[in-house]
Amino acid sequence: MRATTNNGIYRDRRSMKHVLDNVHGYIYLEPLFLQFIDTEQFQRLRDLKQLGLTHMVYPGAAHSRFEHSLGVYWLAGEAVNKINFYQGQELGIEEFDRNTVKLAGLLHDIGHGPFSHMFEREFLPRVLDGYEWSHEDMSVKMIDYIVDKHCIDIDSAILKTAKEMILASSEHGPQKSMTEKRFLYDIVANGRTEIDVDKFDYIVRDSRACGIGSGFQFERLMETMRVMEDEICYRANDYLTLHKLFATRADLHRTVYTHPKVKAIELMVVDALCYANADLGIAASVQKPSEFWKLDDSILKWIETSDSDSPSLKEARNLIQRIRKRDLYQYCNQFSVPKDKLENFKDITPQDIICSQVQNKSGGVTLKEEDVAVSTVKIDLTHGRMNPLERINFFKDYDSSEKFRIPDDRISHLLPRFFQDRIVRVYAKKPELVEAVAEAFENYQVETYGCKAQVHATPDKKKARKQLE
Repeated sequence: MRATTNNGIYRDRRSMKHVLDNVHGYIYLEPLFLQFIDTEQFQRLRDLKQLGLTHMVYPGAAHSRFEHSLGVYWLAGEAVNKINFYQGQELGIEEFDRNTVKLAGLLHDIGHGPFSHMFEREFLPRVLDGYEWSHEDMSVKMIDYIVDKHCIDIDSAILKTAKEMILASSEHGPQKSMTEKRFLYDIVANGRTEIDVDKFDYIVRDSRACGIGSGFQFERLMETMRVMEDEICYRANDYLTLHKLFATRADLHRTVYTHPKVKAIELMVVDALCYANADLGIAASVQKPSEFWKLDDSILKWIETSDSDSPSLKEARNLIQRIRKRDLYQYCNQFSVPKDKLENFKDITPQDIICSQVQNKSGGVTLKEEDVAVSTVKIDLTHGRMNPLERINFFKDYDSSEKFRIPDDRISHLLPRFFQDRIVRVYAKKPELVEAVAEAFENYQVETYGCKAQVHATPDKKKARKQLE
């Protein structure tokens, strides 16, 4: 009845549960972690789609944060087991370390709001003036709430360190309580190099769900990584595998997460939530874990089926019904911000667009700020305009004790020399305004950059589309 892990510790299978995951195969759930999994707060993750509203464009992208969290939990444990198998005696890895890293992997997304990152990056800033909120901080609060509410018996040191690991990659992460084995903090949320099992799982899981092929193989990195001077390092001949990790992530952002139709739907949902916020107290719930856990993707259905006479809720309902009927905000055009303008770039607003309107060219239409939506998309390789591989230490082979950085021009001249895009997209909130908005957008580009930065003009067919009667 017992199974052994790579670290030689035996576990009684009678106390474990297992699930068949479509990415990692069988995942074994131990009693310590089942205490958290079998709570209504963790089960809520089943009702949060991993990719938010992306499933409305990629129908297969209906997987949830529940399976992603189980996947990260499993990979976190496998990463510790791999390191322990090859370097356990040298590093002194203990059961405490393994449990802490797995708990961080399991609960790293427990504080996510509805509709993926859209909730905290686009909705909350519009309704919470100056209030800073992050899903990582909420994850820590949710963990404390779950432990208290369900009287979970857990070593306080494991809990404290797991919460630190969840915050390890955030801007305001706390001082780490562990003065040694700092490499353990880099497994789930790596603030040093951005290489972590969270990305390993979602890159493979999201690619598979959306039907997009991915040549990235995290298994190779898991097998060959090595801890040197308290840091996870990689073989020099894995440089291109690591580049593929970052490039695949960027491709997913460009083609899936920020698809123009996905962004159109997100803009509409943000507007709907803003209309509904005063009546439903959506934003107020983010300050109390006891209320926050009740918030999930089903809020759209609640708004849609509400029979309230509130004018704000009616506006929200109308927007959701437009989404159902595919009457979306109309994508007009986009441009990529010129490289020499990126450093001082400021977000473009609807006001900037309407101020560029030339009346005699717009068919008598006078645009208002509420007629236009602007989406600015940032796509990079995780390190802004810098090459993320410059932060990674490599080693020659397993006989070597030296770690070193590798300039990319020593690997290939085909690798990129620039590492960030900012794409500005403009949308007309009504189909009959596409022509006027497109022309104002073109004028803005000429006024700002001295030329049209977009690739081509907005198609005449799109400009000619009229509101359906």
